[in-house]
Amino acid sequence: MAVKFRLSRHGSKKRPFYRIVVASSNSPRDGRFIERVGFYDPLKEPMVISLDREKVKNWYKRGAKPTRTVENLFKKEGVLSEITQ
Repeated sequence: MAVKFRLSRHGSKKRPFYRIVVASSNSPRDGRFIERVGFYDPLKEPMVISLDREKVKNWYKRGAKPTRTVENLFKKEGVLSEITQ
């Protein structure tokens, strides 16, 4: 079972709000997930990214891979540089 960090879309129409979750690659975008590790609100100025860094590091050690978008969010927050050290 491949495990990924991915975005799960919530909020109303034209007002997206995303949760960053750890989910099986086979599960649907807004479906079942294993654990919630943060959220992302692109509509606020400046955009809001909140992460539980310890959970993210733990899942990286277990082999979870981020999607391209989540990887970019992790880079903005500096999480990837902490993990590679």
